[in-house]
Amino acid sequence: MSRTFEDLVAEAERAPMAGWDFSWLAGRAAEDRPSWGYQRLMGARMARASAALDVQTGGGEVLAGVDRLPPVVAATEAWPPNVAAATRLLRPRGVVVIADPDEPPLPFADASFDLVVSRHPVTVWWQEIARVLEPGGTYLSQQVGPASVFELVEFFLGPQPEEVRRSRHPDDARRDAEAAGLDVVDLRLESLRTEFRDIGAVVYFLRKVIWMVPGFTVDGYRDQLRELHEKILAEGPFQARTTRFLIEARKPAG
Repeated sequence: MSRTFEDLVAEAERAPMAGWDFSWLAGRAAEDRPSWGYQRLMGARMARASAALDVQTGGGEVLAGVDRLPPVVAATEAWPPNVAAATRLLRPRGVVVIADPDEPPLPFADASFDLVVSRHPVTVWWQEIARVLEPGGTYLSQQVGPASVFELVEFFLGPQPEEVRRSRHPDDARRDAEAAGLDVVDLRLESLRTEFRDIGAVVYFLRKVIWMVPGFTVDGYRDQLRELHEKILAEGPFQARTTRFLIEARKPAG
């Protein structure tokens, strides 16, 4: 027997939000992964680095999955529950996790790192990235691209203007990186399949990725959630497209 709308929503509302681990969605949602394999690329660069910084580390899960870390590694994170989760996960590996508001300046001296990484940053402060990189240093990041999962966003918010749909475009990242004095050596964009198999997965996702539908609450969107629940029951999983881009930039050697 299918679980009720109320049961699915209540379960998703109880789910913990700390960290950046989406394992709660196993079997309830699916998302294709970019072909480049960000964690593998990051691990290869970490193995060659002497001092590295992970900006907006979330719960530290991606960094913790790297086999070989440099002698010096720091990570920043803004959300207090994530700071605590990342500290528990990364401290045993010698990583210092610093609570940082994700606003300039980064709490490090100039030229502190030969590698800076960031997976899915909310905002990229390119001038700060360039400042803390030593000459010849590398920035590697996987980021959310334009109009990502907008099928879901627009189900709740209605059609979005073109400037909103185009935001987070990789061409803008290239422009901003170059304006900060960095040389972009790799830039790739992919559009990937995403599906939500029950309304609990949708509620969990919107609670976790809070910028998708700003101010989302179950009570505020209960009618649309119920409509989407009925749509999934009648038509199958809700389909969307996720966009991701990879950017690698280097600071000139001198």
